[in-house]
Amino acid sequence: MPTLTIRDAINQAIREELARDERVFIMGEEVAEYDGAYKVTRGLLQEFGSKRVIDTPITELGFAGLGVGAAMAGLRPIVEFMTFNFSILATDQIINSAAKMLYMSGGQYNIPIVFRGPGGSAFQVSSQHSQALESWYAYFPGLKVIMPSTAADAKGLLKSAIRDDDPVIFIEQERMYGNKGEVPDDPDFTIPIGVADIKREGTDVTIVARSLMVPVALKAAEQLQEQGVSCEVIDPRTIRPLDIDTIIESVKKTNRVVLAEESHPLCSVNAEISHEIMERAFDYLDAPVKRVSGADVPMPYAKNLEQLAVPDVERIVAAVREVAYLD
Repeated sequence: MPTLTIRDAINQAIREELARDERVFIMGEEVAEYDGAYKVTRGLLQEFGSKRVIDTPITELGFAGLGVGAAMAGLRPIVEFMTFNFSILATDQIINSAAKMLYMSGGQYNIPIVFRGPGGSAFQVSSQHSQALESWYAYFPGLKVIMPSTAADAKGLLKSAIRDDDPVIFIEQERMYGNKGEVPDDPDFTIPIGVADIKREGTDVTIVARSLMVPVALKAAEQLQEQGVSCEVIDPRTIRPLDIDTIIESVKKTNRVVLAEESHPLCSVNAEISHEIMERAFDYLDAPVKRVSGADVPMPYAKNLEQLAVPDVERIVAAVREVAYLD
């Protein structure tokens, strides 16, 4: 299998789906002439033309609404937000139109649309451009929410999202675009939505991590292995629908769990996972569920403060040692 960056894996997924289905098109700010703000759409305009790869004005609410209308008319739009922070301006269309149209039309209108782009923390772009919004979107019935952590997952899940008949929020991590991994070049390669992946098997502690926290958790697991602690690392990959069964089975095996995320702790995805574990696997726990979250403050601009605001290997190692009663 070829080795690709996450950026190139996403590009390959979009290219393959544009070639496979003429109803698919992509639009967003600078996706065409500029090849994308992060070069994710590099080369697509030249290959597919300006009717399939469309530059938009800086009007997130407007072009999100155009996408919803196009999906209602039978097309399969991919709407790129230059950063998911800008999707806040389009939430009326995403939440009140895309997410609810199937229900409010009595099943007459599917909305096969993908809203995608980078989210979470970046490098010194400050508080308005560093927000993790997955729990916000996962709150609303009608939306599927996906967060890949590897190049292969990015390609396989994005292809599934584009082919899905429901609206999908597909959040890429800005810091991870350059991360590399093996990616199947089969144009029919897909990964089912709603299936977690065990990134590392272990016996002593379960670490549940997603997106940026997956490689951080894997590094922490390597350090902990040297300290005699075997960690199982689970990546849900899909936030809604959430594969809670895989997490519960792991907790039943290890009896301890650490939940790592870069988002704020209040009303977070990990708050929901923690409740599910308490409700379904309480009798298997040998220690309380431990959460490692981003700081509950707007993201600082200063580099040293930014580093303190995002969970790192040391914090995850400390949390695992705490639930294993090693400190």
